[in-house]
Amino acid sequence: MYDLAIFWDWIAFSVRWLHVITAMAWIGASFYFIALDLMLKPAPNMPEGVSGEEWEVHGGGFYHTQKYMVAPAQMPENLTWHKWQSYSTWLSGAALLMIVYWVGGELYLLDPTKADLALWQGILISGGSLTIGWLAYDAMCKSKLSEQPTLLMLLLFVILVVMSWGYNQVFTGRAALLHLGAFTATIMTANVFFQIMPNQRIVVADLKAGRTPDAKYGKIAKVRSTHNNYLTLPVVFLMLSNHYPLAFGTEYSWIIASLIFLTGVTIRHYFNTMHKTGEGPHWTWAVTVLLMIIIAWLSTVRTGDTWQEAEARPLTAYEERFASADGFEAAYNTVIGNCSMCHAREPVWGNMQWAPKGVYLETPSDVARHASQIYLQAGVSHAMPPPNAVQMDPEARATLVAWVREVRNGS
Repeated sequence: MYDLAIFWDWIAFSVRWLHVITAMAWIGASFYFIALDLMLKPAPNMPEGVSGEEWEVHGGGFYHTQKYMVAPAQMPENLTWHKWQSYSTWLSGAALLMIVYWVGGELYLLDPTKADLALWQGILISGGSLTIGWLAYDAMCKSKLSEQPTLLMLLLFVILVVMSWGYNQVFTGRAALLHLGAFTATIMTANVFFQIMPNQRIVVADLKAGRTPDAKYGKIAKVRSTHNNYLTLPVVFLMLSNHYPLAFGTEYSWIIASLIFLTGVTIRHYFNTMHKTGEGPHWTWAVTVLLMIIIAWLSTVRTGDTWQEAEARPLTAYEERFASADGFEAAYNTVIGNCSMCHAREPVWGNMQWAPKGVYLETPSDVARHASQIYLQAGVSHAMPPPNAVQMDPEARATLVAWVREVRNGS
C-alpha cells in the first residue's frame, strides 16, 4: 500500500523534531559558555590558576562560576562534559538529510535544468562535499594561518562562498542552501569531535597522571569554539530557508546565503562585545539591517524557466511513471483547478509573489514530479489547498489518492 508514504513522512517529522531539540540544546550551551567566558572578571583571593569568576542569578538561586585557564591543581571528583548536544545534532541532521534529500532525491535534490546527474551521483556529491569541507578547513587551522585568526576567518568565508555557488550549480535551490548549512554544521561538529574534545581529554589525562597540562591544548580548543560561535546563526538561517522560497528560489540564492554569514558575524560581534564590556557596538545593527535589505532586494529578482519552457522539457523517468499512470489526466485537471493559482511561476492569487515553498504545479511534469507531496498534502490530508482559498471536495481528493496509489501498487 502507498500509505507507507504516510509512515515515512512521520519518520521524517520525528527526526526533524529530534534535530530541532538537540540543536536547541547545543546552541543554548554554546551561547551560554561563550557569554560566560566573556563575562568572567578577576577578583581578589581567587584560587591559583583561576583567571576570572562570575556571579549569576537564575531560577531563584545564585551561581558562582570560576574558570581555570589551563586546569585545576587536581582532577575534580565530578566533571560534566558538554559534547552529546553537538553529536546528536549532527547525527539527527545527517539522518534528516538522507531521508529528505537522498531517499527523496529525485524531487528535492536534483535539478535537471542545472546538471544532468543520476541520483547516485547527486548523493555522492552531497555526502562527499561535507567531508572535503572539513578536511580543507582543518588543514588551514593547523597551518601557519592559525597565527593570523582574522585572515583565517576571511579564508573560511571564501570557502563558504565558493561552496554556496557550487551547490547552486548542481542542486535545487532548496537543497543547495540546506547543504551549505550541513557543510557548515559538519565543520562545527568536527571541531568538537576531532579537536575540542581530544584536547580536553589530554588535559584530563595529564591531571590524572599528576602532570602539569600544557596550555596550548586549551588555546586550540578555544579557537575552534570561537569559530563555531560565529557560524551558528547562519546555520540556523540555512536550516530554516527551505520554508521560504524568497531565500532559495532565485538565481542569486547563493549570494543571499553568503551574505547571511556576514550577518552572523555582525550579530555575534555585538553580543560578544556586550557580554565582555557591558555595551555592544551599535553600528553592527546598522550593518546587519543593510545586509538584510540587500538580501531582500536580491530575492525579488525573478529568474528561472517560464511556463512554456517547463512544458517543453521532456519528462524524467521518475515523472514518466506518474504521468503515464491511469488516472493522471483526472488528477492533473484536479490540481490545475485547485492548486495552480498559487503554485505557479507567476501566481495569480492575491498579492502572492512566489509559489509556496517554491513548488510549481502547472505542467504535467510539475504535477508528476510532486506526486508524493500532492498525495500527502491534498489527498490523505486537508493541508492544501487552504480552505479560505479553495473548497476542495472529497471526490477531488479521492481522485488524487487513487492516481498515486495506482502507481505505487503497480510498481
